[in-house]
Amino acid sequence: MPYILGLTGNIASGKTTIGLMLLELGAQLYVDADQVVHELYLPGQPLVAELSKAFGPEILDDAGGVDRKILGQIVFGDAGKLRLLESIVHPAVQTALINKMRELSTIGPDAIGVLDAIKLVESGYAQLGHALWLVTCAPEVQLQRLMTLRGMSEADARLRLAAQPSLDEKRALATEIIDNSGDLDHLRAQVVAAWGRFIASIKKAEEPA
Repeated sequence: MPYILGLTGNIASGKTTIGLMLLELGAQLYVDADQVVHELYLPGQPLVAELSKAFGPEILDDAGGVDRKILGQIVFGDAGKLRLLESIVHPAVQTALINKMRELSTIGPDAIGVLDAIKLVESGYAQLGHALWLVTCAPEVQLQRLMTLRGMSEADARLRLAAQPSLDEKRALATEIIDNSGDLDHLRAQVVAAWGRFIASIKKAEEPA
């Protein structure tokens, strides 16, 4: 059966960079939950109408899709509205992620897919994986990335960081912990080493008893 490597960590920790590295190392599929959300927020998607009804038409951009920046300003810092958003979005994301991961079975019985999601553990997806990698990052580095790479104000960035889930449960379940507080070379060295251990564990599991 195909293998699934779960990849999790909080916002701006660098999960996408690691996912792309894993494709270079031999993974056949990389599914990014954040990208799935982007697709579900596009004009004409059923989820857009649900969110507009819940939070008002001001969350829509000129094309009729969801303006994530405006929506974020509404929900981050308001725990009740954030819970409402998650209750609407998570079921749609779950269905989309499952459909995308099913592509692994069409690639081959030994295909390896990477599933990247902030709430991989909380949603129960971690149980589907053969390994769970946790990406950590110093808060000041995350803050800087949100401001420089995503164009957020410092206030908005701090609200996003404050809304992130605790890493304690993820640490307890993780098979690898990757620290992405340093430079790209340091990150790549960790990823290559962890990938080698993951492949070795697969080969060991396939050995006859």
